Amino acid sequence: MSATLLARVVAVLDRAGAPHAVIGAAALAAHGVARSTFDLDLLTGNQAVLDERLWSGLSADPTVRVTLRRGDADDPLAGVVRVEASGERTIDIVVGRWTWQAEAVEAAVPIHVGSAPLRVVRPVDLILLKLYAGGLQDLSDIQQLLAVGAEPTLRPEVEARLERLPASARHAWQRLLRLSDC
Repeated sequence: MSATLLARVVAVLDRAGAPHAVIGAAALAAHGVARSTFDLDLLTGNQAVLDERLWSGLSADPTVRVTLRRGDADDPLAGVVRVEASGERTIDIVVGRWTWQAEAVEAAVPIHVGSAPLRVVRPVDLILLKLYAGGLQDLSDIQQLLAVGAEPTLRPEVEARLERLPASARHAWQRLLRLSDC
């Protein structure tokens, strides 16, 4: 029996010494918010994962497709590595470019996804990541995270760390707070 795609991707990241953590819908689910997507998102701050040679073992497998996209100077991300295989969940490795993103990975807590031991970002870091992304679904996800019961501790934690994010993320947070006070 072959290893799952997730286990193979995690093995590549581990061999490269690239700390990583679950983000996105799987992280929401781990923190009590039910939202499903077919892909699994991982975050790393290690830009070495954007080197094609790192993925050569997986790329050599004809059943696996690895696509690397590097962000340009204006891109909020350093890049994304997408790993796909028929019958498996697509895995996107989001490569952050900022220290606060790497710190979110370092502060992540252990979970299991299938048989793979992983780490998931904490709710405060997930909120910061979603504020940074700034899409409508991201803002809805934040509202749901705040509603699952940890809101009294989350708000002060988010506000203490907001200064590290762009002004657009800080404004989005203020709009969310105004909406939740209605």
